Amino acid sequence: MEDNNRNLILAMVLSAAVVIVWSLFFAQTPPAPPAQDPAVAQSNADANAQATGQAPGAAVTGPVAGAPTNATATPANVAAEDASGTAARVKIDTPSVVGSISLAGGRVDDLALKKYRETLDPNSPLVRLLAPTSAQADQQVGAVGAKPYYAVYGWTPGPGLDPAQVPGPATVWQVESGDTLAPGQPVTLRWDNGAGAIFRRVFEIDDKYLFTVTQSVENTGTAPIQAAPYGIVARHGKPDTQNFFVLHEGAVAMTDGELQEEKYKDITKFDPVAVEGQALITDVASNGWIGFTDKYWMTTLIPAPGQAFQAVVKYTPGADIYQTETRMPMTSVAPGAKLESTSYLFSGAKVWEIIRGYQDNPGIQGFVDSIDWGWFFFLTKPIFRLLHWLNATIGNMGWSIIALTFILKLLVFPLARKSYVSMAKMKELQPQMEELKARTGDDRMKFQQETMALYKREKVNPAAGCLPVLLQIPIFFSLYKVVFVTIELRHAPWIGWIRDLSAPDPTSILNLFGLLPFAPPPADSFLHILSLGVLPILLGITMWVQQKLNPAPADPAQKMIFAWMPWIFMFMLGGFASGLVLYWIANNTITIAQQYTIMSMHGHRPDLFGNIRDSVRPKRKAPPPPSSPKK
Repeated sequence: MEDNNRNLILAMVLSAAVVIVWSLFFAQTPPAPPAQDPAVAQSNADANAQATGQAPGAAVTGPVAGAPTNATATPANVAAEDASGTAARVKIDTPSVVGSISLAGGRVDDLALKKYRETLDPNSPLVRLLAPTSAQADQQVGAVGAKPYYAVYGWTPGPGLDPAQVPGPATVWQVESGDTLAPGQPVTLRWDNGAGAIFRRVFEIDDKYLFTVTQSVENTGTAPIQAAPYGIVARHGKPDTQNFFVLHEGAVAMTDGELQEEKYKDITKFDPVAVEGQALITDVASNGWIGFTDKYWMTTLIPAPGQAFQAVVKYTPGADIYQTETRMPMTSVAPGAKLESTSYLFSGAKVWEIIRGYQDNPGIQGFVDSIDWGWFFFLTKPIFRLLHWLNATIGNMGWSIIALTFILKLLVFPLARKSYVSMAKMKELQPQMEELKARTGDDRMKFQQETMALYKREKVNPAAGCLPVLLQIPIFFSLYKVVFVTIELRHAPWIGWIRDLSAPDPTSILNLFGLLPFAPPPADSFLHILSLGVLPILLGITMWVQQKLNPAPADPAQKMIFAWMPWIFMFMLGGFASGLVLYWIANNTITIAQQYTIMSMHGHRPDLFGNIRDSVRPKRKAPPPPSSPKK
């Protein structure tokens, strides 16, 4: 290819790479099969227990790789426990969430988010985050059919303490105080084991998504009690994930400053011989958290900062249950003494400002990294913070994306200016390049040699504009990541028909953008690729105009390929999120204005329809070929 087309070719190749990655890795997979009924799960768990020589209903335990001896104990397995559907409930009602706590197990298993709905329809159901087991689902509005997903707490008995004398996932608690959990209105649950130990569990909640859970045991007997508190977040069956290559969904944890991520398919592959059951166990010295993350939502167990614990990711094959656990050290409680253990439970939307607030207070280390910032996190984080500030100032995410584009273009303008000046000089040499092409014919080597001599003589660097193009690639991917994973873009409107910048343009040229009385083809139809919206069409036009400002290839085949490239990309990128396409259109428009202005200032005002007019300098004639020596 010609050197004077290097920048354009590089941009096209890198853009094609983006589309290829999208096509290969972003395809959705069929949803996971529904979770097993708890009765079936119990039967499978009992079968597994019998196979391992344990009593039916017992927790399956095994060797723990790397776990300190007697430091922690294994909590009850929720696969072998199912709370009674007749247990009473305590209502949860805050400005952000609504739901209830089951007294069977004292589990938080019913939670919906008041500020988020499933679709743009204001009458669509609230986003349901936590759901009870099928034995209790019929009591909860909107819970029927939802896969069980809940947080449960309990105590692991120490030596000499019968498992029935500590509360577990199926223990039925009594309400000691409080009837509705709300900000400033805690609820206290009480359970007396009848053998000298009284257990309490106090739930508190703020006006957003953070629960404070205080577990305590009071020893009223005459002998010491050894027990260890634990917390579990359990998901029955694999959830319906986005299944996108660039998005992490599954277990997420922070262990003493190290972020750990495990996808659901990897959790099922844990070695059942080297570790306990099918589990991954990590010792945490002082700070950490663990839970499950979706694209926009998360449920996370958070021990108090400074608390040592074991972080566990676990899978129970027979019951198809995924678990994350926090296991506290075993502690002895003397007669007449009381032991308390305080931890937190986050269950809600991954709003950056809220999560950052929890990172500051109560001091949850690295909590903002629960948002999947991607490989270019060093760019993604500052770009999002700038976009967040612009949105708070402007009040519209679409205009904020355009303003962000202006700022990013301003930052790279010094390099871009060098690129446009170099391109202007290349256009100035275009007639001489054509002369060289005609004179050298098919002799490619001679053409290259004379071309490099011409560049050297005219002091032109054909690679001067590569750096701005290269800088745009990580910026593009970082902005794509911001648009794709942050909840601030979900259902965020811009103007008119663009009501969700995280979704593709909903209009279609096939029905004249809504003027004809029929709907465009559905997304799973082959004809959907022809269903272009307004934004993809504008993208194609701006790419075409930008291409017209660049030197035309001398080779006819290349010229034809580049002529079709903007329209091919228009169809291929039509399914991208509207926010990303809007950024691309704004970027192209600013680039066109900058390039046209700078090239005009250097004596070349491009004609967008293909003719180049030299408004200042006369065209230079190519040097005559060397005359043949006289014989």
